[in-house]
Amino acid sequence: MRVLLKATLDTEKANEAIRAGKLPEVISRTLDQLKPEAAYFGPLGGRRTALLVFDMQDSSELPPTGEPFLTELNAEVEVSPIMNADDLRKGLSQLG
Repeated sequence: MRVLLKATLDTEKANEAIRAGKLPEVISRTLDQLKPEAAYFGPLGGRRTALLVFDMQDSSELPPTGEPFLTELNAEVEVSPIMNADDLRKGLSQLG
């Protein structure tokens, strides 16, 4: 299932990670693990935010998915199922 992970980083923890040179390593390791089809980074609501779209095969993948953001950056993490246009067309065709 295609999912969207939104990680809103804690400003202080992110600042510490940047000063220590650790933030690029955390991001790189997470991208290597999740292999997202898309990854975007920028300020949302005034806070550093990562948006990652990737395929989750099983719900048991949920615990390790956001852990680097949670444990190393004290981020707020949300994971939501999402669809692309083809997925939406397929789903809507099943309605009637």
